[in-house]
Amino acid sequence: MRANATKREPEIQKFWADNRIYEKLSQSNPGEPFVLHDGPPYSNGALHIGHAMNKILKDTINKFQLLNGRKVRYIPGWDCHGLPIEVKVLQAMKPEERRNLTPIELRRRAKAWALEQQQQQCASFMRYGVWGDWEHPYLTLTPDYEAAQIGVFGQMVLKGYIYRGFKPVHWSPSSRTALAEAELEYPEGHVSRSIYAAFPVISLGDGATALKPYLGDLGVAVWTTTPWTIPANLAVAVNPELTYAVVKDEGGKLKGELGTPFAHLIVAKDLVERLTQVLGTSLSVQAEISGKALEFSTYRHPLFDRESPIVIGGDYVTTESGTGLVHTAPGHGQDDFIVGQRYGLPVLSPVDDEGNFTAEAGPFAGLNVLGDANAAVIKALREAGALLKEEDYGHRYPYDWRTKKPTIFRATEQWFASVEGFREEALRAIKEVEWIPAQGENRITAMVSDRSDWCISRQRSWGVPIPVFYDEETNEPLLNADTISHVQKIFAERGSDAWWEMSVEELLPEPYRSNGRSYRKGFDTMDVWFDSGSSWAAVAQQREGLHYPVEMYLEGSDQHRGWFQSSLLTSVAVNGHAPYKTVLTHGFALDEQGRKMSKSLGNVVDPAIVIEGGKNQKEEPAYGADVLRLWVSSVDYTSDVPLGKNILKQMADVYRKIRNTARFLLGNLHDFDPATHAVPYDELPELDRYMLHRMTEVFADITDAFKTYEFFRFFQTVQNFCVVDLSNFYLDIAKDRLYISAVDAPRRRSCQTVLAVAIENLARAIAPVLSHLAEDIWQFLPYKTPYLSVFESGWVKLEASWENPELAAKWEKLRDLRTEVNKVLEQARNDKAIGSSLEAKVLIYAADADFRQQLEALNPTSSLSGNGVDELRYLFLASQVDLLDSPGILADLKYSAEAGSLSIGVVDAEGKKCDRCWNYSTHVGESAEHPLLCERCIPALEGEF
Repeated sequence: MRANATKREPEIQKFWADNRIYEKLSQSNPGEPFVLHDGPPYSNGALHIGHAMNKILKDTINKFQLLNGRKVRYIPGWDCHGLPIEVKVLQAMKPEERRNLTPIELRRRAKAWALEQQQQQCASFMRYGVWGDWEHPYLTLTPDYEAAQIGVFGQMVLKGYIYRGFKPVHWSPSSRTALAEAELEYPEGHVSRSIYAAFPVISLGDGATALKPYLGDLGVAVWTTTPWTIPANLAVAVNPELTYAVVKDEGGKLKGELGTPFAHLIVAKDLVERLTQVLGTSLSVQAEISGKALEFSTYRHPLFDRESPIVIGGDYVTTESGTGLVHTAPGHGQDDFIVGQRYGLPVLSPVDDEGNFTAEAGPFAGLNVLGDANAAVIKALREAGALLKEEDYGHRYPYDWRTKKPTIFRATEQWFASVEGFREEALRAIKEVEWIPAQGENRITAMVSDRSDWCISRQRSWGVPIPVFYDEETNEPLLNADTISHVQKIFAERGSDAWWEMSVEELLPEPYRSNGRSYRKGFDTMDVWFDSGSSWAAVAQQREGLHYPVEMYLEGSDQHRGWFQSSLLTSVAVNGHAPYKTVLTHGFALDEQGRKMSKSLGNVVDPAIVIEGGKNQKEEPAYGADVLRLWVSSVDYTSDVPLGKNILKQMADVYRKIRNTARFLLGNLHDFDPATHAVPYDELPELDRYMLHRMTEVFADITDAFKTYEFFRFFQTVQNFCVVDLSNFYLDIAKDRLYISAVDAPRRRSCQTVLAVAIENLARAIAPVLSHLAEDIWQFLPYKTPYLSVFESGWVKLEASWENPELAAKWEKLRDLRTEVNKVLEQARNDKAIGSSLEAKVLIYAADADFRQQLEALNPTSSLSGNGVDELRYLFLASQVDLLDSPGILADLKYSAEAGSLSIGVVDAEGKKCDRCWNYSTHVGESAEHPLLCERCIPALEGEF
């Protein structure tokens, strides 16, 4: 009776493994291959509920495809390189060990850690009942994978998409490496020290001569949330479409209280009123000028002896905040860099890897830009008479997703993939993919449209090295088809450790070993998104039985900027198309109040505890994997989904209802063999034929739910079928004929015929989700089938001839009548006028002549003259039913009701209670041999009814 999931589920998983069910079906199924390519989770730390949701969704889809005859090949993967693993290894070491650590030793320890974590995660995934080639997963650290990744990189090099550049990138001082956009997060509550400052105008461009009267005490006003970038300022950008104004400080605050040399400022005209309030002085417009006309005017830097131009910026220069003029530091901003390139400005970035100012920052050298540098720069501006205002400013600011500390924009020498070079191809490829939900297309389209070139280099040891050599004399990179191919072959044999283990001469192909030049190795490693983004080439293209592009990628919605995008970009760059045909995304798990799960809130749901139970099993019972799987099927995964103790309890109740329904079906098939006892369709009573029709509707809906990936519809339909159609209706009625009839009575065998169809197809239909329960059901079928496992039996099997809408319409109307009768019976039961409904006689008046005629056909005069199934007394579970010619008598009854054209009443049943079937009958006592039995039970004992 009990599921006993902690014991039974592992037994079922062992049965699958021992009989190699997945392996057999994935290779011998007759249909076309179906490849859902696994996005690699990071091999670091215990799995959380998001992992479980992701893998169970994938498994649900894979199992549905397997049951439908497709050759499903699912290769689980793991992302094994990168900073977090490196940090874990370093944290476990003593300071002295760390000081003596060589890159190759660090790599060996990181590999060992990653593999250990992968094994632990693998065991957890398997416990969820997820099927796949767990013995041969793909790991981004294996030689075959790394070689394939170098192949993708090499193709992009040869197509001209990879270049080395000195430009600003997201830099994490806490990790001392460049970061990709996907490695950033934007926490709530970040506050920056923002400043308004003014720089003295020195000269006017050809279009700005009208401003000559104001030269001498004219300042160009700027605003920034990163005061530490002021030492790197090389320009001020304006919007050519905006109108700018020279404003006069009527209150004298600039020269007086603030001590600036300015009486006039250049600001955007639309911001004059707001700046009057911000600066706390009266500003009056003296002259107007277009942004375009200000181009090539110059100003002097307030802290350094240099003159810089006013330049035309892009549409990022707005009047939404600030002054309408943008302080521009080409070494510290993407827009700034682009504008600087257009005007031939140098790329000044006086900040080192740790975020400290270098000697180029003059008096600020040694200060940390995320620490004491801001205060020092603000103080210097104030002393130079350039500071107009300082205030706190709350806004979105990028943080390192691993260290949880702020990042900076900083120009460094890095390797980039030129997204600009294949952006249009990528956007076309996006349109050819099916996105589920559909808004995923808009999301990734916007991200690819707006993204800058992809910084693919990292300053870490634990990763795949960028296989570049540098000429010792010129510092020029050596990177071509010959060098890449040579390194690729070495990596295929020895893995990427070879880059650290082998000499430059060994790593170089023959012609370059003796060409008179001297080379050194580069030690930048590739962005881990390039690692995982190459999996289409390392796995889908290379593994036997797989193909590329694959049918589906399925991950969380955050992967539009992560794996979906990196995979798309590498695939389009190399082959001109996406690596996937369909992309399905799901949201994140929240608690029952809609809050993000976090240890600090204590609202984390651990999938391991859901399955195995917690320390206090009353508080945290062991639900087993199937309850977790049922929850995944119940939610609309396209948005964020809630989970907590109450929801899990609800899921367990639904699971138990499905299980108990299955147990009832199995229990009543104990002596049934379809080969011997099945009743032909044409000989089945109407009720049984109606139930077969109903099953065609139910299982068609379930099939469609799986095909459209709307698993919540599967959940609702199965639950409704078990509770409403079976338990509350068909099985409730069936108990009489299953328990009371003679063993081989047609009314009993016909019911068992329907039960067998129901249990086999219920098992098949729930198998993608409730895999363990489905297999458990199949193993307990009391008759032989040709199939060892439910998964070998294929998808639901129903006959088209069972569809009978006309019969269904009739029985739907009868079910409605039953509902109304039950209401009146319930009234009588609540008043204790009756106990069981068998103690009642139901009286019905039907005003509609056609319906009355239908009811009369279902109400034989003798209890033995009908077929013992299609009768009102069995439909209502009453001992007798009378059809009245008029409703008059019902008005005087205590228990009666009107329902449309129907009038219903309940009175006490006539006769005595049969000891065997508990029905009331006027014939009890007529048999001398069986004085306590009714006229139905006596022939039943003799095998006739």
